[in-house]
Amino acid sequence: MKTIGIGFYYEDLALGERFRTIGRTLTEADLGSFINLTWLTEEVFANTHARQGAALPLRVVPGALVLSFAEGLLTPAMQHTGLAFLNAEVDVRAPTCVGDTIHVECEVIEARTTSKPDRGLVRTCNRVVNQRGQDVLHYKPLRMLRRRGQSQSREA
Repeated sequence: MKTIGIGFYYEDLALGERFRTIGRTLTEADLGSFINLTWLTEEVFANTHARQGAALPLRVVPGALVLSFAEGLLTPAMQHTGLAFLNAEVDVRAPTCVGDTIHVECEVIEARTTSKPDRGLVRTCNRVVNQRGQDVLHYKPLRMLRRRGQSQSREA
């Protein structure tokens, strides 16, 4: 019997391959929880009165929250096959606000094996896009993934 919910193996991701995640709406509760968890108490995020007279009167969320949610949306693609998040270039492109719905669009831009036969490295170009089709964050993570046939079976 096959097990569902196992992520991509290195061999599943060819150079140039593209995929996208489902969407997720950011809520006021998400923002409050993130501020409390990280102690990121910058007034623009934590103080509702600080927004009065601001250039953007909506409740903006930290780029770190957007990146965290993007990674959460991608988690199903790496269940049981992702070994490490090695690094990433991150570029915040536009504000993301409470009430925005984001998804992630990915393209494989690098894929190579390592000196160890059970793993490979994959870098993707990830675009976080809001419900208006606007790019709000770009990042290029390099991940270490299991290789098929060298590790646990996808059907296990």
